[in-house]
Amino acid sequence: MKYNIKEDAMLIRLMLNISQAELASAIGVEKRTILRIENEDNYPSNETLEKIYNFAYKKGIKLNDIKEMLYKEENPDSKIIFHGAREDINGNISPFYGRKTNDFGTGFYCGETNEQASSFISRYQKSSIYMIKFVDSDLKKVSFDVDQEWMLAIAYYRGTLDEYKDHPLIRKIIKDIENADYVYAPIADNRMYRIIDQFIDGYITDEQCKHCLAATNLGKQYVFLTEKATSKLTILEKCYLSSLKKEHYQEIKEADINDGDNKTKLAMIKYKNQGKYIGEILS
Repeated sequence: MKYNIKEDAMLIRLMLNISQAELASAIGVEKRTILRIENEDNYPSNETLEKIYNFAYKKGIKLNDIKEMLYKEENPDSKIIFHGAREDINGNISPFYGRKTNDFGTGFYCGETNEQASSFISRYQKSSIYMIKFVDSDLKKVSFDVDQEWMLAIAYYRGTLDEYKDHPLIRKIIKDIENADYVYAPIADNRMYRIIDQFIDGYITDEQCKHCLAATNLGKQYVFLTEKATSKLTILEKCYLSSLKKEHYQEIKEADINDGDNKTKLAMIKYKNQGKYIGEILS
């Protein structure tokens, strides 16, 4: 799937009230290059794509945010979700994607917002965002909040719960997930994994762990586990992330990390000795 550069170029010009010649001059290409793009006579090079989208970003035009808003308005009876892709999606969306050590094993992972998905893949050179329509009908769903069961599920799929993997509570949690078409749950990142590992290793209680994880506030995700679930997904558009936009998301992420780390330290102190240790829960 290619970027919708024809409409994007026209939209950028419309919003800035500039001509094809003015856009061409601003990004350092010939007028005929813009003319061919808008007439779909020629698909631009990666260099030209970058110039156009970086120009829009510099002018304060948030194309992907605008598209997110419009798609949600146009599809009030569906969910609009976002997949951050390191490379192109080729063919049908598959649930048999990714590492087994992801949050819930292999599956097709999507975020709730464009910004959330963009932030997670902003450090990859060829990354892009897929805006997807999800029709949630006749599917079995498992939901988690930042709680004990979610922490245990993440630890299980991360491979750090081997000592307790046959415990009845763990088997029940995993059976519920394996019988579901999709999971709706908080997102975990490397910071969360480190905190969960401290809980699994018996250094902190479930209450300390829960409040430390809640402090990171990464939002929720959809994890599609079956072909029945992915058949309910329709790709609406592949959206470009310019280098300047990626830098912006990286800066936001760095600030969020620092803020989250401070909140985590506070939660570690405030909830010390409250709750149960892993050995008490899975005794």
